[in-house]
Amino acid sequence: MALANRLVGNSSFVPALETTLTGVVLSFRSKTSVAVTGASASCTLNGAAVQQHTTIAVRQDDVLAVGAAEKGVRSYVAFAGGLQADEVLGSASTYLTAGFGGHSGRALALGDELFLRGAGTEFTPQATPAEFRLPMLDSWTLRAGYSSETSNVLNPERLFETRFTIANRSDRMGIKLEGATYSTNSDGNMASVPVFPGTVQCPEDGSLFVMSVDAGTTGGYPRVAKITRMDLHLLGQLRPGNSLTLIERNDEDATRELRGKHAYWQVWLPDIAEVI
Repeated sequence: MALANRLVGNSSFVPALETTLTGVVLSFRSKTSVAVTGASASCTLNGAAVQQHTTIAVRQDDVLAVGAAEKGVRSYVAFAGGLQADEVLGSASTYLTAGFGGHSGRALALGDELFLRGAGTEFTPQATPAEFRLPMLDSWTLRAGYSSETSNVLNPERLFETRFTIANRSDRMGIKLEGATYSTNSDGNMASVPVFPGTVQCPEDGSLFVMSVDAGTTGGYPRVAKITRMDLHLLGQLRPGNSLTLIERNDEDATRELRGKHAYWQVWLPDIAEVI
């Protein structure tokens, strides 16, 4: 989303659209500039192909179609000036589970009308440099460290030797990992404890779950690993059927690599430290 906003002159957190797997078709009532990033998908403007990671000028009655995700899961469409949206606790995100934020607290439906903060705003065309275009993959590697209850998992080193598969049971709340199960000392009566996006939990059935961006704040399952901050943004592109391997990092290495990632990205996204 930050990359799309960058191409239309916005700061990283200006409200934009997120599509999940299926894409979207938009008809415009006024001219503006838009950009599409994220999952690999075919995009057309009035039937003619347009490229992701470029600024696209649209006019009144133009139709932009973002196709279904071919690799990755989520595409992002940003608009010059941003979208008007319902804000809750300082965020315009839509929280579907509780039904608030964004556009009436729900997913978009056919015929919905959205309004721009800066109707008619255009932005000088740009393109994301090649070195800042995140690749969409079928096989992913995320850096992770041990967590609070790792010692309750038998053979914890297996966490970093297994090639997992992303299960169909995956959404913005959590992502199930298949391919290995683990035995824990938890009897199902563990007291509820804090969890955050990136926490890896192990329920009684032994299958791991990675908490994603809509994770709850507490949970009663052992926390056996934590995805490092620098790789949290990749969780949204893990597609069912993709493979995933966790690479071990201690806190010192994770901190050093996060600083290196910030230094790399600041050339194109100056506020990267707020994003990742």
